[in-house]
Amino acid sequence: MPATSRKISKTPPPPVAPRGRQRFPTAGSDEKRERILKAAEALFDRYGYASTTIEQIVQALGVTKPFVYYYFRNKQEIFETLCWAPTEACFTVLDFAADDPRPAHEKAIDGLQRLIAATIAHYPAGFFPYREPQAFSPAYLKASRNVAQQFYKQLCELLEEGRASGHFHFRETRITAQAACSLPGFLYNWYQPGGRLGPAEMVAELTDLATRVLGLNLTPAALPTPAKRRGNPPSARKNSTKKSTTPSSTT
Repeated sequence: MPATSRKISKTPPPPVAPRGRQRFPTAGSDEKRERILKAAEALFDRYGYASTTIEQIVQALGVTKPFVYYYFRNKQEIFETLCWAPTEACFTVLDFAADDPRPAHEKAIDGLQRLIAATIAHYPAGFFPYREPQAFSPAYLKASRNVAQQFYKQLCELLEEGRASGHFHFRETRITAQAACSLPGFLYNWYQPGGRLGPAEMVAELTDLATRVLGLNLTPAALPTPAKRRGNPPSARKNSTKKSTTPSSTT
């Protein structure tokens, strides 16, 4: 399928909507919800999901429990709300407009760069799914799996188009896609803001590594021929060349 005919995929709604006592938005309600989420994010990052309590969130905010329960039903809902924003941001980076004229290899690299940037921008909540996979409800896992599957479907299509055009060189499409995306995924093991490389430098470094995983070649005419890539013996290629006597067979 040509890249320009791709439609923007529809992101499913969040797996859970806030189900606290609030029924209608009020002036300042979004700001108060964000205050709760920000305080909870810092606690989840420091102590982990299991060791963080509503009482700790309340104390960090300097409010009462009814204040928190007005906006969220429980701790898991707060945690899943925090995690859905980076999940959606990361897995929709390939939702390009249908009339985007860029070739597949440019879209794939742009998407990976945006994926890495979104992962870093959503620190630390973007790393919670890797650190706390046991904390999610079945509804959340299903929703996140759906957006992930759509993302990898889009990425694999772009990789195959890029390989067909000679810009990418790899063997297994799915494995290559997962390997490239594992670079931002493993950030949760070691990344800390304020390190030697700033966010922009980190994005550039990891994007460069991801393009190497894809076997990027911006001069596809210099790529090995299909026969060489398959590992045909030199004698076979030599014999094949001798048989090619007409001008059309050598183009």
